Amino acid sequence: MLTIPISCGDPAALFRPWSAEPWAMLLDSAAPHPRNGRHSYIVAEPFQTVEATGGRTLVDGRPVGGSPFDALERALAAHPRPSGGPAPFTGGAVGFIGYEAGTALEGVRSRHGNPGGQPDFAFGLYDVVAAFNRQDRCAWVIATRPEAEDRARRMAARLSVAAPEQSAGPEPMRWRSELSRPDYLDRVGRVLEYIRAGDIYQANFTQRFLADAGPDTDAYALYERLRRLSPAPFAAFLNCGPRLRLAGASPERFIRLGADRTIETRPIKGTRPRHADPAADAAAAAALSASIKDRAENLMITDLLRNDLARVSEIGSVKVPVLFGLESFATVHHLVSVVTSRLLPGLGPVDLLRAACPGGSITGAPKIRAMQIIDELEVARRGAYCGSVAWIGFDGAMDSNIVIRTLSVTQDHVIAQAGGGIVADSDPADEHEEMLVKARAQLRAAGYPVVEWAGEGMP
Repeated sequence: MLTIPISCGDPAALFRPWSAEPWAMLLDSAAPHPRNGRHSYIVAEPFQTVEATGGRTLVDGRPVGGSPFDALERALAAHPRPSGGPAPFTGGAVGFIGYEAGTALEGVRSRHGNPGGQPDFAFGLYDVVAAFNRQDRCAWVIATRPEAEDRARRMAARLSVAAPEQSAGPEPMRWRSELSRPDYLDRVGRVLEYIRAGDIYQANFTQRFLADAGPDTDAYALYERLRRLSPAPFAAFLNCGPRLRLAGASPERFIRLGADRTIETRPIKGTRPRHADPAADAAAAAALSASIKDRAENLMITDLLRNDLARVSEIGSVKVPVLFGLESFATVHHLVSVVTSRLLPGLGPVDLLRAACPGGSITGAPKIRAMQIIDELEVARRGAYCGSVAWIGFDGAMDSNIVIRTLSVTQDHVIAQAGGGIVADSDPADEHEEMLVKARAQLRAAGYPVVEWAGEGMP
């Protein structure tokens, strides 16, 4: 392993020259946190790619048999495990698992088409990584294979050049909602009917906002603005080619797997907006912590994730060290629980993803029936939204997020999406307001906060 120390600049600024290159990716701990916001990573020029679109799995653009999870597992297994390294991730796979790639694991097929042909699953394999320890202010370019050392030196030289000035920002966009407010309330009401009938306890219902995009749409300028508005510990920018770029400010870890086989997931359920007035902000946080409805919503998903992890964990190792913890971010307060366990011997990170995708916090309980109802009531496929961005190391370690608070930039549209968990005592109007709170930073990242929505404006 070759390790080249470099100056620890701002990863988002240093990544800007790479942002237009296909398969260049930034994993950005944009909100400092002693445990969850320490490391950021830049990767580019993968030596192999694994994708899936429309049920076809592609490796380096060529069709192969089996699922994309199988192909990714084979690709990772073909490379030796590195020993040590200055950061948790020193080389391996970086990419995303889309929501529908996860639902397919449980046999739930979407009724919605994919007219833009966006990938459902896309990972590059990288043997050169720029790793930044934001807390200790140190950084390195790391090569895990001898044949990658020249590329590592070129990356280090490129990162030593002063970062270009930040762009002026995206051109203002006009958003349009796919659902009117009455339609949204009606669909939440139909979720409640399913709950009263005993089909489910909870379902996560969402909706999309669309803006027109074209060849000149600067996806990275959108990311930079979103990062300023809503810095988050699990932010990311992924250039998956011309059909899809992701600009995300996710606050939510999905699954972390340590090299020692310990597992952690941090489901988020329960939201209140932040307030400029300190007293009002503290009152909102206290109300969230005391909310019976939000605690019940969080508990259901925590229990679901306990069951998902138990599929692949040592007996007796599944624990809940934190239940209903309050965490505050730039625009919202959240209730966050923590579930931990230890992975069974003989299993690896892809086995863990197969057991848990898509994440319980963005499906519902029971999981399969909730996914069926989501597909019935939502008006379009989710795509990357509610999936997971992840890195998976050659050493078997992994970290991942839930793709929320994220803009998907396709050839024709910029897509923002938001929603929330519906439970028996949910009020449709309150759920609509919570959805708007979650969507606000995404919509404002485009510089134009007005939505064409049945004559109503977006505050």
